Amino acid sequence: IHRDAIKPGDKVVIIDDLMATGGTFKATANVVEQLGGEVVSIISLIELTGLKGRELLSKYNIKSLVEYEF
Repeated sequence: IHRDAIKPGDKVVIIDDLMATGGTFKATANVVEQLGGEVVSIISLIELTGLKGRELLSKYNIKSLVEYEF
């Protein structure tokens, strides 16, 4: 993410194909927030629920299209 891509007050939705441990989403959310943006939602196509990534991201609004117990 370039520093000028997100300005203070911007509302951001983070989308990825897979949520496993939540590390990638958490790192991305941290960068967005450091740049002054607000993460309004995190969306994944597939969530591996057994890896409990949702717990790491509990302060965010999370949506997944498909959930697999893993």
